[in-house]
Amino acid sequence: MFDLNKLVRKNIKHLAPYSSARDEFAGAASIFLDANENSFGSPLEKNYNRYPDPLQKKLKEKIAEIKAISPGQLFLGNGSDECIDLLFRAFCDPGTDNVIVCPPTYGMYKVSADINEVGVREAPLNAQFQLPIEKLLALPDADTKMIFICSPNNPTGNAIHIEDIKTVLKHFNGLVVIDEAYIDFSRQPSFIYALDQYPNLVVLQTFSKAWGLAGLRLGMLFGKEDIIGILNKIKPPYNVNQVTQELTISALENVEEVKSNIQNIIAEREQLKSEIQQLPFVEAIYHSDANFLLVKMQETLTRYKILINKGIVVQDRSKVVLCEGCLRITVGTPEENSALLKAFQEMDKKTL
Repeated sequence: MFDLNKLVRKNIKHLAPYSSARDEFAGAASIFLDANENSFGSPLEKNYNRYPDPLQKKLKEKIAEIKAISPGQLFLGNGSDECIDLLFRAFCDPGTDNVIVCPPTYGMYKVSADINEVGVREAPLNAQFQLPIEKLLALPDADTKMIFICSPNNPTGNAIHIEDIKTVLKHFNGLVVIDEAYIDFSRQPSFIYALDQYPNLVVLQTFSKAWGLAGLRLGMLFGKEDIIGILNKIKPPYNVNQVTQELTISALENVEEVKSNIQNIIAEREQLKSEIQQLPFVEAIYHSDANFLLVKMQETLTRYKILINKGIVVQDRSKVVLCEGCLRITVGTPEENSALLKAFQEMDKKTL
């Protein structure tokens, strides 16, 4: 049975978190003399001489309203990468514990594990890029704290079967982290609506993809309130800056525009797929529930270098397990997609 108290690192249980006066203060104030800020202001047109809200309360309330959850089920990080790193810091003892990943998948799970000196066990996806359930459930031992599942998966693009994820949630007593960075481009529903069903469920989402706010670096982590409380305990005091909080609140007023952009990206994805699969050197284009395509082709590295020389940057995934001979291509604007297709078509007209 899942027991969060047994999962948390002992030193984290007894950690006295950093506390500022504004963590302890509730209400409105007119004079702030607590944080040694510059009371005379800054050289910017808008004054940013005050520290931001350490718990991002207004922003969380707005996100929670849109997502139909409680603000207490939401943690905000400096990108999803900070959320991933904090999960390791909170729940994995360095040099002792391990986690499970399912390659090919997002590389930061292993990077964060290596940084935190946490072991990594692998359950590679099968030929259909789905979970190898029996192998996956046979991997954990007493020191396995987390399983990371990216759905829709990066770099393959496909969503993982919902029932398979539920099976993992039911049979694993550690945290199951579902990374939904690309969920807005998928027909599959988000697992954030199952938080009350699974105490060991953690869901990651981001403002970098569908919301088009990658430059602001804002990641979302959803979980039970006791999980969120532990992460709030160990996070840096002001991990989400004031500008990011303000601009994201403004962006959240334009949900319909974002929905329209998502539909345009999906339409472009299908059009781009249709055009690319007509190229004679393309061997396969895998199903995508994301805003990119994984394309297998002949002479991949040569074609990749030609694109680079033309100023077109895609990602070479040819050395990644199960992605041999593949480029990962983000869906661009119609103009960008046309330029990519033209470059590919010119390759078709000459011998490489």
